[in-house]
Amino acid sequence: MALTSYRRLVWRHLPIMIVGILAGYIVGCNKPAVRQTLSFKHIFSRTPQQTVIDVDINKYEPNGVKPVKAALVALVRNSDLFGLRSTIRQIEDRFNARHNYPYIFVNDVEFTEEFKRGVRDLTQAHVHFGILDEESWKVPEWINRERYEHVKSTAQYPHGEKDSYRKMCRFQSGYLHRHPLLADLDFYWRIEPDVEYYCDMNYDPFVFMQQNGLKYGWNIAMPEFMATIPTLWNTTMQFVTEHPELLASDSLWPWLLDEHGNYNGCHFWSNFEIVDLSFYRSAAYQTFFDYLDRAGGFFYERWGDAPVHSIAAALFLNASQVHYFDDIGYFHPSVLTCPRDARTKGTCVCDSNKSFVQDGMCTVRFLEVKQSIVNPNATKLARLGPVHYTEPIIHSMLSPQ
Repeated sequence: MALTSYRRLVWRHLPIMIVGILAGYIVGCNKPAVRQTLSFKHIFSRTPQQTVIDVDINKYEPNGVKPVKAALVALVRNSDLFGLRSTIRQIEDRFNARHNYPYIFVNDVEFTEEFKRGVRDLTQAHVHFGILDEESWKVPEWINRERYEHVKSTAQYPHGEKDSYRKMCRFQSGYLHRHPLLADLDFYWRIEPDVEYYCDMNYDPFVFMQQNGLKYGWNIAMPEFMATIPTLWNTTMQFVTEHPELLASDSLWPWLLDEHGNYNGCHFWSNFEIVDLSFYRSAAYQTFFDYLDRAGGFFYERWGDAPVHSIAAALFLNASQVHYFDDIGYFHPSVLTCPRDARTKGTCVCDSNKSFVQDGMCTVRFLEVKQSIVNPNATKLARLGPVHYTEPIIHSMLSPQ
């Protein structure tokens, strides 16, 4: 009888007890430490070595103030929607769903509502859309149109006949970082449609670069197709002789030269780059771009933004400020870079046996040259590769005065 009365008492007060428990749970969850502990997004993204309570995850919420003013940025067309959605899906899964850095997309025409909706469906992060102004997307008035039309009609290299490709290279070289949507950023990560990211990223590359004083990050280096840049190096050398004061004291210029001291065409593929925008906004870079722009090579030849960015980074930055993201597995149509041993361990899903760029001339030379400058007394080579450089014959031209 007593047990029956007790059960009736419990049932009578059960709703009040449930309400009390829920109220306590809600109040407790509003305390920062508890809220962080209960964030499933954060728990599932952390590594065993991380301490949940010590990490302020609120800054990575979509409306949070990020630890670095940064964004993922792309110049794209409305027709790129499917390829861009594929890229965003992978970036979200590998990195940005945990960090919610904003996306910025720019176009030479207005984005369609279909494009905007298709992108926003894939992320909680803020997405911004912009259009290019006439100045940044044109054939400049100093270009001789008759000469330019002849070049287009006789070019024997990919995209040689296209206005749009040359405008794109010029824009990416000198105007993207000046777009109003990037005005408040300190860093940007350039992304493109139809690329693949193979590795979970358990750290924030923006914070990594900021904390380590890095200005330029890359993960594929290749020789350029020299038919597209026959006079770029000579024009650069002319610039250097006129502005030797702009060169960095510990620059990577030997990386650009072969064993005979001639330009080797090595460049970082700029379809993946993470950059401290103070570099592109610097007087050295802006003066260099303006010089190249007036020379006309973006149109009379087909100078790409990748060799322009790479030459500038090698001349105007110290070697310690340029970083090789060899831990980020990445595919841009026709070229794969994959961390070593990814076939059998780690959080990457890519075939390192098909990744040849790590052993390519430009990657090997970069590692050797950087080590020779940053850590010349090292007892172990960063990478003992097949190519080594000798003292360039134009050492005196490139040495800062």
